[in-house]
Amino acid sequence: MNETKMALTPQEKWEQATIANNFIFYKVMRHNPDVCKELLEILLEFKIERIEMSQEEVVDIDFASKGIRMDVYVKDADGLKAYNIEMQTTDTEELPERSRYYQGIMDVDLLKSGQQYKELKTTYIIFICLDDVFKKGLAKYTFENLCLEDGKTKLNDRTQKVFYICKNYDKLLDARQKAFLRMVTQNSSSDDFTRRVGGLVENAKRNTQWRQQFMEWDREMACMRAKGREEGREEGARQNALETAENLLKEGDAPEKVARCTGLPLEQVQDLMAKVTSPA
Repeated sequence: MNETKMALTPQEKWEQATIANNFIFYKVMRHNPDVCKELLEILLEFKIERIEMSQEEVVDIDFASKGIRMDVYVKDADGLKAYNIEMQTTDTEELPERSRYYQGIMDVDLLKSGQQYKELKTTYIIFICLDDVFKKGLAKYTFENLCLEDGKTKLNDRTQKVFYICKNYDKLLDARQKAFLRMVTQNSSSDDFTRRVGGLVENAKRNTQWRQQFMEWDREMACMRAKGREEGREEGARQNALETAENLLKEGDAPEKVARCTGLPLEQVQDLMAKVTSPA
């Protein structure tokens, strides 16, 4: 007998959450700057003296711009570098574009009015992905701007975008990187850092305020997904109606009849008829 797999309730999602949950990841890293600093050092493979956590959870440019949630947005205490790091649990097929958008938002945030462009910080945008969004089998994809003509000359705009692919962790040479990505995929701790992170995850899940925030966040996300599906169905129905109307008009049916049949406004059907009957 086949049983339909039931979706998890928000409470069940919270109970089963690991560091791979982007809400948990955000809370653990944002409220433990020393752990966030160590993770950045592990992933980027260089030492960071000290970081300053951004006080803003959403960076807004102006009333007409789209504000974005920076999961973890930090700056070097020396004022020379800035980092955005995000846990990405699903392939939304827009991560390259999102990295571009984040880059622009960070640059506007970092460059004060009157400053020279040379004063822009070196920036790193890091996505920790469960799936291989580029489908090339690598465990790490690092992007910089290069000259297409020779493939060597760097633009030297001091920006870097790095995508770590958790499912391919075994291809990494660095043991600490491998341990963290293994933790994301398997919820297992194999060194001091991942054991510490595991403890912080359990502490986070005992925080009743964060639990309530997660419930509200999860419901909001569910509503947005449902709205997206409904809009998709409406758009699909509209396209079907237009295709049907076009076919009926080509067969010689009157616009009034086509409008009644498809439910489209008469004016829209008349406009469609003009296109259908116009010379190619």
